[in-house]
Amino acid sequence: MDYFLTEEQQMIKDLAKKIANEKVIPVRARLDEEEEFPWAIMKDLAQADLLGLYIPEEYGGVDFGCFETILVVEELSRACCGVSVSYAASALGAYPILLFGSEEQKKKYLPDIASGKKLGAFGLTEANAGSDASAIQTRAEKDGDFYILNGTKQWITNGGEAEIYTIIAMTNKDKGSRGATAFIVEKGTPGFSFGKKEKKLGIRCSTTRELIFENCRIPKENILGKEGMGFIVAMRTLDMTRPGIGAQGVGVAQGAFDAALDYSCQRIQFDQPISSFQIIQHMLADMAIQIEAARALVYATAKMIDGGAKNFSKESAMAKTFASDMAMEVTINAVQVMGGCGYMREYPVEKMMRDAKIIQIYEGTNQVQRNVIALQLIKENMGKK
Repeated sequence: MDYFLTEEQQMIKDLAKKIANEKVIPVRARLDEEEEFPWAIMKDLAQADLLGLYIPEEYGGVDFGCFETILVVEELSRACCGVSVSYAASALGAYPILLFGSEEQKKKYLPDIASGKKLGAFGLTEANAGSDASAIQTRAEKDGDFYILNGTKQWITNGGEAEIYTIIAMTNKDKGSRGATAFIVEKGTPGFSFGKKEKKLGIRCSTTRELIFENCRIPKENILGKEGMGFIVAMRTLDMTRPGIGAQGVGVAQGAFDAALDYSCQRIQFDQPISSFQIIQHMLADMAIQIEAARALVYATAKMIDGGAKNFSKESAMAKTFASDMAMEVTINAVQVMGGCGYMREYPVEKMMRDAKIIQIYEGTNQVQRNVIALQLIKENMGKK
């Protein structure tokens, strides 16, 4: 479908596609096999000014928005989700600063992220606090002009590689979610260390580690917003970034579909390409329909955000849920179309199927997203009466 991109948007998409084709695809199998963080590709993206697309010019960015960013995420995901999430997770760490940071905080941290000198990361999830963010155990106790952080964050994307972290910790456990506060924590701060690099089913070149805080002293100037606003910071940030997860789903599904379609036109069985069989044709048609439907929803949500909508939690959850469920189904079917070849590491679709699974899980499981969507629908309905 033609989404009538502006000249600048088309240039961004073409540039991201060029990097994906020339820099990512040739090394994606090796990065996956060796579980190597894609630093060289991050530098390529930085040199292309793609790491600061959503950051205003006054803080070193390019001053575009959510839509332009998801165009890049989609193209990178078509090649490798491990690379795309490494790119997108830096934005996840930066958005809290962009949305809630003071002018001093923005000037201090955003230019380095926009230039690619430093990457960002976001620390919310813990062993017993994922979907239930109010169950956070990491605590921050005030000590004069500082807060002392103690606790552990789990499964943090870009953990250990990023330099700038947004961390959600409890400053008043008695208040539940209203007792959470968001802090900016820099790598190298005494008392801040990292756990082992996790071994994952997919997105293997993306680094996932524990963040460990042991009497880590953070100056009060590093609070984002105000004390007690941590849950709001986290939820607002995730509303902004979930369309990016949807774009990952669209991208990886498109990559798998392209491979399956090409293979079906070349694979000969019973003296004809398997693409001539109606069952394969119907599988391909359904895959194409699902991809375009998801792309339309993701794009519309991103444009809604950039258009200044005040509340888009429901739409962001829809985009993430629909596109990630679609990606899982399409990648599985791509493997099926390619048969034994699809199951082999020599071909890219087995990796794409492994990568697609996490999209249904991180930044809020799809089960929780459905809760968000349903509750908002009920609230809107009640508001009409």
